[in-house]
Amino acid sequence: MKNVIKLITIFFIIFILGIFYLSLNRSPNYNTEYLVGSKLNKIKLENFNNDNFFTNEDLDRDKLTLINFWASWCGPCRAEHPILIELKKINRIKILGVNFKDNRNSALNFLKDLGNPYDYLTKDVHGKQSVNFGIYGIPESILIDENLTILKKYIGPLSIEDFKDIEKIASSL
Repeated sequence: MKNVIKLITIFFIIFILGIFYLSLNRSPNYNTEYLVGSKLNKIKLENFNNDNFFTNEDLDRDKLTLINFWASWCGPCRAEHPILIELKKINRIKILGVNFKDNRNSALNFLKDLGNPYDYLTKDVHGKQSVNFGIYGIPESILIDENLTILKKYIGPLSIEDFKDIEKIASSL
């Protein structure tokens, strides 16, 4: 009986050590590259200014759309905002802003102070819809085509390099 208990204990310890080993060897980097090339579906975002919803049908009329997840309380969102203002000047791209877990008045003040780069403005008050887009933090942006296919995903604030990348994609269409 003592040998059986020892054997079970040894197997249990090996099992636990194996779990730790596998966990430590996983990449700690946040990676959503698997989303590129996939298609967005069942989009239903609440319009920022009224009770209407923004859906797939609203997105498929534009050749290129950048979906930007942001909030007024987000420092990196403030840092990327001038780039969004510059992207708005590119005629071949529309920008959909998704205000994430934010206070309405704070969001409006943010846009009033820094400018509104968004062609469409929606909100995700509880953050539940954003998860459907593979969003786990903000700012994040997703570039899609008229077929709602994800062309590129940008994690963190948009940079000058990201701007050039988006501009290049837009000019190729």
